[in-house]
Amino acid sequence: MWGALLGTGLAMTVWAPAHWLAWGLHQASEGGVQWLNPRGTVWKGSAQLMLSAGTGVPDAQTLPGRLHWTLAPSWDGARVTWQADCCMAHATALTLQPGRDSLKLQVSDHTSVWPAALLTGLGAPWNTLQADGQLQLKTQSVQLHWAQGRLQMQGQAELQVRNLSLSLSPVKPIGSYRIDLSGTPEGTPTPALMLSTLQGPLILSGQGQWVGERLRFTGEASAQEGHEPAFDNLLNILGRRQGSRSLLSLG
Repeated sequence: MWGALLGTGLAMTVWAPAHWLAWGLHQASEGGVQWLNPRGTVWKGSAQLMLSAGTGVPDAQTLPGRLHWTLAPSWDGARVTWQADCCMAHATALTLQPGRDSLKLQVSDHTSVWPAALLTGLGAPWNTLQADGQLQLKTQSVQLHWAQGRLQMQGQAELQVRNLSLSLSPVKPIGSYRIDLSGTPEGTPTPALMLSTLQGPLILSGQGQWVGERLRFTGEASAQEGHEPAFDNLLNILGRRQGSRSLLSLG
């Protein structure tokens, strides 16, 4: 009997169906992140990714194609590789190394391109902004280390927002932008964030730092000469007006 129970438990572990993982993700995110039509096992499978502000909330967004993953536990942690049909030419890997009162997460270098409309599924304020365009993400030597409630970041992450359009603006697109999040080689508890404009009639700029779990950011928004009337309402919404500029502040 004990042999049968051990064999059954081992078989359930090895062949654990993917929908168990999908159910766990749904519960942990309170319906915000859902894996639809899961296939395979917990260790190797695929599903469709859907983002939602919650179960039954409108404006949920489903990623085109499927998301594939493999999960490989090891004696010192686990390694997860994943790839999205729509958005990634190559798979990327996440390596998790838990310790006593600590956790280390390492992200392999990669480039991916995602539809900005996916953000609508996160709820407010994205469901109001109705963003459209492309999000290009690049990571280089990114490593996050949590210890005693503090976060240290190494490496660089870059997000380019290309041909961004918003429902609140009559001008489409409003521009293309770059966001850089920078750690240090030895790790820093206050990663630096920089916002700059690549092109477009709406000019955004600013800088800030992640401090603990909060982002402290200051910047400004303005319209190119000749586009001021078209962006007047949007500039009023983005921040506090100071003449032709809108001052941005978070944290």
